[in-house]
This record gives sequence, C-alpha cells and structure tokens, in this order.
Amino acid sequence: MEYGVRRSGTERWREVAALFLKLGITSFGGPTAHIALMEQEAVHKRGWLTREHFLDLLAATNLVPGPNAVEMAGHIGFVHAGWPGLFLGAGCFLLPAVVLSLALAWLYVRMGTLPQVTALFYGINPVVLAIILTATYRLGRSALCDRTAIVLMLLCLAATLLGVNEVWVLLGGGIAGMLLATPWRVTSLAGWLPMAWIPSQLVAAAPPVADRVLRLWLFFLKVGALIFGSGMVLFAFIQRDVVERYGWLTQQQLVDAIAVGQMTPGPVLSSATFIGYLVAGWAGALVSTVGVFLPSFLIVALVGPWIPRLRRSATAQAFLRGVNAAAMALILAVAIALFRLTIVDVWTAGLLGLSLVLLLRFRVDTVWLVLGGALAGLLHGL
Repeated sequence: MEYGVRRSGTERWREVAALFLKLGITSFGGPTAHIALMEQEAVHKRGWLTREHFLDLLAATNLVPGPNAVEMAGHIGFVHAGWPGLFLGAGCFLLPAVVLSLALAWLYVRMGTLPQVTALFYGINPVVLAIILTATYRLGRSALCDRTAIVLMLLCLAATLLGVNEVWVLLGGGIAGMLLATPWRVTSLAGWLPMAWIPSQLVAAAPPVADRVLRLWLFFLKVGALIFGSGMVLFAFIQRDVVERYGWLTQQQLVDAIAVGQMTPGPVLSSATFIGYLVAGWAGALVSTVGVFLPSFLIVALVGPWIPRLRRSATAQAFLRGVNAAAMALILAVAIALFRLTIVDVWTAGLLGLSLVLLLRFRVDTVWLVLGGALAGLLHGL
C-alpha cells in the first residue's frame, strides 16, 4: 500500500490478517528470518511504515521479554490497523504454526515418529540465509548512518561472538548511544530499564501446584514472561524443568519437540503446543500455547502506544540508535553462525548466491523463493 492512500478500518484489518497468515505459513528459519520477511513485506512492498520506524519497533521489541517475531507482528498490526490489528497481526502469525504443531503432536502420539525433512531444509536454509543477509543490508543502510554507529556495531558484534548475552549487548549499545549523543540526559532513562524484568520476576515467583494442566499453564506463562532473545531458549527451560525436574518428557521427546519447532513455519515457541499435547493432551496443548504467548500480547499492548512518544524524545532516539546498531550486530552474528551450518557444498552456495540476486536485483517474493528452495532440496535428495 502506498503512503497517503486511506483505507477503512475493516479493510486494514483484512490486510493485516492476510499478510500475517501468509507469513505464518511461509516464514521459516527463526525470528531473525521472520522479522526479515516482515521488513520486506510491511516496509518495502506495502509501505505501512518507514524503515526507521521499523527499526525503532525492532529495538523496543528486543528490550522486552517474549518472542520477538510475534511481538513485531503485533506492533506492525497496531501501526496499520490499531488495537484490532495488534491482535490480528500476532494471532494470525501464530495460528499456522500452532495448528501444524498440534497436528504433528497428534500424529506423533499415534505413530511414534516424525516425517524426515532433511532434504527439504537442505534447500530452504540457504534461502533463509539470503533473506537474513538482505534484511541486514537494507536495515543497516538506515541504522549505520555514520562512523560512530558502524564502530558501535562492530564492538557489539565482537561482544556477541565472544558470548555476551544478547540483552546486555542491546542495553550496552543503547547506553553507549546516549552517552555519545546526550551524556547529560542518561539518568532520565536509567529508571525504566529494570522495569522489563519486574513482570517476569512476579511470574517466576508463582507457587508450585499439584494439577498437571495448571502446572503446565504456570510453567509456560513463566517462560513467555522470562524469555529474551532467541526462542531456542525455550528448550533450556524445558530441559531443566519438564524433563529433569518433573519427568514429563524423555530426552528423545525433547529432541523431537525441537525438530517440530524447526520444521514448522512461524515462531519456534509453537513447540509449546507439541509439548503440551504430549504431557496432557488437548487441554495441555491449549494452556501451553496460551501461556507461552499471552505475555507477548500484554507487552505489545503496553509498549506499542508509547512508541510514537519515544520517537519524539531526543534521549530515547539516541538510546534507540545505539540499540539499532547493536541489533544489526545480533542479526549479523546469527547470519555468521547460520552460514557455517548452511553452506556445506557447492549446491548450497549456489542456492545462496541465486537467492541473493533474486532478492536484491529482481525483488522476487520470498514465498516463491522458499518454495523453490524446498523443491531444490528435494531434487538434490533424489
């Protein structure tokens, strides 16, 4: 949609629902790839928001707990269609992954195994890497607008590669941005930074209960409120509590749950649906899904309306510029790690190169690229 074209509320709701259902069905590769798809669709193809506004939303999303891609879907939906757009964006993005995870859980319980998808992802992964690199390039043109931002990004990249936690990298980048731009105003934002942890600590302090379904609900509510960075952190919680502490799953079932998170589109946290079904059937699937994603809806509802005011604040803008540089470093670090795992031979290198050309030169729709990558992987497997 072009800037300046007015749409009725109902039309905007339909546009948000259609876009995020499409992304929920076709987005593979983790939150970085999902956000890259959102950037291409919402910023470049439809013009719902500027690249700078998108970066501000991304920076704000990275500083609060919860799955980043789901929260970005809610933010973009809110920008384009108000409060209904918030729930339609996040909900429609989640729906395909949740339904597929539930179907796989049902088959898994009855068949005891999962379909083999190695060949499929052999072709999809290079395409996903190309999408991430393209988004890094496009977003970097806005975020890295001067030498200071470039140096800050390189320092954050070094810290990330050395193993520093993503949250501290983002906060460090934001504080450095403020110190460089408005050092006398740093104290004005210092008070609200710890607020991101207060709701999560209240949830973490919830007392244990005996009923398995209720315990599942409280466990996944805690995870949804505590999780920062990649959704893969979910499986660290599950390993410690669901497997070792409660004994609800075996180690092999945890490995299979991770496979479900990778083979289905959308957020990896949809594995919570699979795990909940294995532990407590349909009721377990329902409470696990609602529990792990509910904090995201609440956080976006609280933070989203404040984004325009933050964008008008010079101090907040300096902070967000620093966080944007740090966010570019995190995305680039993910691309580096994915490159080592994805580009394993001449075939995958060729797929990566072809995908980059199609994205940057011809702006081919990512849906067709993902489907083409899957087909190429299947042909190579044969």
